[in-house]
Amino acid sequence: MQEVRAIKKLVNLLYIALGFLFMGLGMLGIVLPVLPTTPLLLLALFFFVKGSKRFEAWFRETKVYKKYLQDFIRDNSMTVKQKVILNLFADSMILIAFIMVDKAYVRAILLAVVLYKWYYFITKIKTIHPPEKN
Repeated sequence: MQEVRAIKKLVNLLYIALGFLFMGLGMLGIVLPVLPTTPLLLLALFFFVKGSKRFEAWFRETKVYKKYLQDFIRDNSMTVKQKVILNLFADSMILIAFIMVDKAYVRAILLAVVLYKWYYFITKIKTIHPPEKN
């Protein structure tokens, strides 16, 4: 019984560590355009939810969460800039796979994934306008 508790505690610590890792990478993505901020912060949230209610609550109160995730989590919406950056990053990863694979059916599947992804982001995720700066 105590072994199970120890393993559960270790797994929770791993989730929390991964939460901080992806939060850090997401924050790097704010200043480095090659890293997609939103998906990395979503991963951070996922790991905080799995690891600790306290860290999840803390993360939800951060400025980073409120700026980059709150609208998406609350009402499935993103800014045009967030949509484009996220899709271009995903497309670049899929392009690498497309180039490395020489099977036509795999390339067709990858192309279908890209087309569906763009369709989904355009039609299913609401577009919001960022607040204007004074």
